[in-house]
Amino acid sequence: MPATSAAKVPAKPRELSIALLDEIHDAFNTRDADQIMAYFHPETTFYPALGPEPVGRTVRGWAAVHKFLADRFKVIPDMHWETLDRYVCDANRAVTVWMVTGKAADGTVLNYKGCDLWEFRDGLVYNKDTFWKIVQK
Repeated sequence: MPATSAAKVPAKPRELSIALLDEIHDAFNTRDADQIMAYFHPETTFYPALGPEPVGRTVRGWAAVHKFLADRFKVIPDMHWETLDRYVCDANRAVTVWMVTGKAADGTVLNYKGCDLWEFRDGLVYNKDTFWKIVQK
């Protein structure tokens, strides 16, 4: 796995639990890509809600996801998630429901309800698929 100065990879696989989902949520609210990526598998894939593909956009691999998140937080430095609910579906799958807020550098205001579909492998995030509602007036 690519190393960064602050990245910490769990020493052993983590059992999927509400507590683990809460830790990952807290890491996202730091907006520190190193801290977030400590929970991600080296072969991870992230599907953000927006992008040119039917899945939004495919961001594959630890380094690519790290860069995507670091770049996002430069554009939306106050991005914040409030957890509304979370579910552990089985040993490797979970769902989180949240509200995301923030203001992008271009003036776009985020205030969306969304969810993530999570898949874990070896106790780390293997796939993260994001969906959200877009408010239109």
